[in-house]
Order: sequence, then C-alpha cells, then structure tokens
Amino acid sequence: MDKHQLQKAADFVRQHWPAARPRVGLVLGSGWDAAGDFLHCRATLTYADIPGLGSSTVTGHSGLLHWCDAFGVETFMFQGRRHYYEGAGWTPLATPVYLLKQFSAQALVLTNAAGGIRADLQGGDLMVLNDHLNLMDGHPLIGPHDFFWGPRFPDLSRVYCPSLGKRLKRIFQTLEIPFREGVYAAMTGPTYETPAEVRMLRTLGADAVGMSTVPEAILAHAAGLRVAALSCIANPAAGLQAKEITHEDVIQTSREILPRLRGVLEQLWKELPDELGTTNPTA
Repeated sequence: MDKHQLQKAADFVRQHWPAARPRVGLVLGSGWDAAGDFLHCRATLTYADIPGLGSSTVTGHSGLLHWCDAFGVETFMFQGRRHYYEGAGWTPLATPVYLLKQFSAQALVLTNAAGGIRADLQGGDLMVLNDHLNLMDGHPLIGPHDFFWGPRFPDLSRVYCPSLGKRLKRIFQTLEIPFREGVYAAMTGPTYETPAEVRMLRTLGADAVGMSTVPEAILAHAAGLRVAALSCIANPAAGLQAKEITHEDVIQTSREILPRLRGVLEQLWKELPDELGTTNPTA
C-alpha cells in the first residue's frame, strides 16, 4: 500500500475537519447505506476528493465519508466501501482504517452482504462474525514493515473483539431480532463463487462468503482498534438455490431488512460509551 497516499488522505481530512475526534468508525456495505441514519451528520466529504480513496465503482456504495455523532459517540461513517477487485490495490481499502487510527479512534464496526453457506443461513438473516478465512489474492500487510500497523507478525486469534461481539448478541436478543454467528470467508471476486468453491468453503469451515471486510478487519486489529462485523445474508451461496445470483438481488435483500439493521446499530451506539468508556483516552 502507498503510505504517502494514506498520509495525504489523513492530512486532507484533518484540514477540512480539524476539530474531528472520532471514537468509532462505521463502514456500510452493499445495501446498508441507510443503516446509519440514526447518526447526526456534521459534515460530509466524497471519496473522490480524498487522496488514495477514490470513487467506488460498485452500485450500492455511495462513496461518502460523514463526520457524525450520536449518543455522545463521535463517528466517522464510511457510506460504501472500496473493494480489492476494483483493481486499485490495497491503499483504498486501508484508507478508512488509517484515518481512524490517525484520528485516535478506538473501534471499527464493519458491515457487508454475504452469501450463506451453512444450511441454517437464509436470505435476510443477520450474522455476527466471530472469525474469518482470508482467501483473497494477497494480504494487505504484505510489503516493508510499518510500525503504524503494529508488529510484523500480528496475532489474529481474536480479530473480532469478544466483548463487542457479546454486546451485539445481547442487543439482538433484547430487541428480539433473530441472528446467527459464524465464520466469514473473503474471496477476491468480482465473480460469485462456483458451486464447487462453495463446497470447498463449507469443508474449510466457512459459514458465509463475500468479497470484503477481512482486509479492513486485519488492518484495524493489527493497528490496535477493536473490531466488530455484521453480515446480512443476502442469498444462499452458489449451488444452494436454483436461481442465479445478481448484485441487484443482494442489495435488495439488504434494503428489505434495513429496519432491523438500523435498530441493532442504533442500540449499539447507545451502549458504546459503556463499552469504550466515557472519554477517548487517546484523543
């Protein structure tokens, strides 16, 4: 990744928002655009204007960075994400995490749409990630070691913060919203998986599959941020249903369950001061 571009992005955002002190980042995946509507927006920048980030080329990803707050939690909300399959390398994927770390944030909440592999996962289900399989073509930390991203060999035993995960599951139960928990497999894309690949993923222990989230989770965890992630199961994975998979259907499924998505995130934000402490110790 290009450290020069990453620093230019941080300088650009700081120049526009010198008073920003985000404690948490929120990345909204395919079809999740309106899930952060409970946040009060102070200001907005477009991805296209931020060095190293650039415009998203994928439908359903608005490409907007919002400086927000709600319930006393200042937040950088990334409305849409960049994907590795877009061909711009790791820098656009690393930029949100770099910004959060540079602004002394403490945690990152990631969301995505995924295909369900496990038999009990159906379209419209929500899954809390407890682990992942990185099967993408490469790794975001390949290259000369940069201490910004933590040790040379980060331990990934607990990429997804157990405390945040436990809180999310309790929120689901309190709101009486059904949920699942499982392992997310990240593939490079942009093609959906073949039925044979889905059978392979099931053998490897994957419960759901997508084309995102894992790079950001790795980088954030390595840099010392606490990470939580949610998948909307948009459809059964390839070979597990008769109809073909389309991106339009993926987005539509996520949007159909937006009230549930928004409700869970809003309650999480209400509880984040208890989870993270009342003040940002690194600000």
